[in-house]
Amino acid sequence: MLERIGGIGADRRDEEELARRKRYLVTVSLAVIPIGLVFAAGYAAVGLPRAAAIPGGYALLSAAAIAIFGWTRRFGPFRTAELALILILPLALHFVLGGFVPSSAVVLWSLIAPLGALVYADVRAAYRWFALYVVALVSALAFQDALPADVTLPAAAIGAFFVLNLAGVSTIGFVVLSQYVRQLGSERARSERLLLNVLPKAIADRLKRAPGRIADSYDAATILFADVVNSTPLTTQLAPADMVALLDEYVARFDALAERYGVEKIRTIGDNWMGVAGVPRPRPDHARCAALMALEMLRFVEERHATGSRGLEFRVGLNSGPVVGGVIGTSKFVFDIWGDAVNTASRMESTGVPGRIQIGPASYELLKDEFVCEARGTIAVKGKGEIATWFLVEPRAV
Repeated sequence: MLERIGGIGADRRDEEELARRKRYLVTVSLAVIPIGLVFAAGYAAVGLPRAAAIPGGYALLSAAAIAIFGWTRRFGPFRTAELALILILPLALHFVLGGFVPSSAVVLWSLIAPLGALVYADVRAAYRWFALYVVALVSALAFQDALPADVTLPAAAIGAFFVLNLAGVSTIGFVVLSQYVRQLGSERARSERLLLNVLPKAIADRLKRAPGRIADSYDAATILFADVVNSTPLTTQLAPADMVALLDEYVARFDALAERYGVEKIRTIGDNWMGVAGVPRPRPDHARCAALMALEMLRFVEERHATGSRGLEFRVGLNSGPVVGGVIGTSKFVFDIWGDAVNTASRMESTGVPGRIQIGPASYELLKDEFVCEARGTIAVKGKGEIATWFLVEPRAV
């Protein structure tokens, strides 16, 4: 029921932020209506029908505004109407009751207007509504001596209404501001998740502290490339949605493995997955981490084939060495790595064998004592000539 009530005026085309603001304003407006009726009943009980008509009228006008909003779905006029009602009617009640003391400072309710504008509009609009609130306070003070003095309330009633005003304004103000803080927190968390999807956390933190170009040297890292073998025929055999879903199944598992083994994902380009261990946080076991992840990747590929469903074949290449890492560009920027070690790792993949992990000399020297490596011989690598390569087989028995 609460979801249905909060969804008054909702539109499926609304962006998330707009939908949230609509829901918050409808919910708070509905919560204030009973408060207005309580005040109306209280003023009527002490013999002040004109004063009772104002909060009672607020409740009716606010309910009408919500109903119209539910019909038209026009958020701007609804927001303006609600903020104007909570700004103007407390001032009117202040005048009817005869000033600050007889009205128990009821004009404080007008403060809800600029607070509400912070959550339901924007900061610029909130400044305008706050200026109007100040005008209301100044008007209340300026006409203090000209107000009628024939409205008298017992001291106990004035005290009771004063407590109700403070409690009501404090409660609604707290709710409105808590919504604002929750909204900021939600948007910050979403922005943080999006940022960490394109940048390593350490790099993202640096950019937040000091925006600008980032370029660092890393003395030792191991780069991992994995590429689908002969994926072109699949693109003609499968519907686009099915092809993307199939790739996503593998990439999602590779991403999870990277998280487990401390390998930083750099990017996916089409059906190619690239990661690096030892960047941006240096670690002495970078080769071991990349090797364990590569073996786990192929194990998943084999398990996927064992199910009998359509699967993919991968070539995997590893190479170790110094790299340069950084963030370049001013829009849609990404963290990337460069260097001879990166190029060689790419060649290890492209000249490799489906279902095998090919490594170069640098990685072999780091892994040979802990992993079983099978010599392949020499292969021609563009720009480097003939180099020795090995297939990574499995960890050595302890």
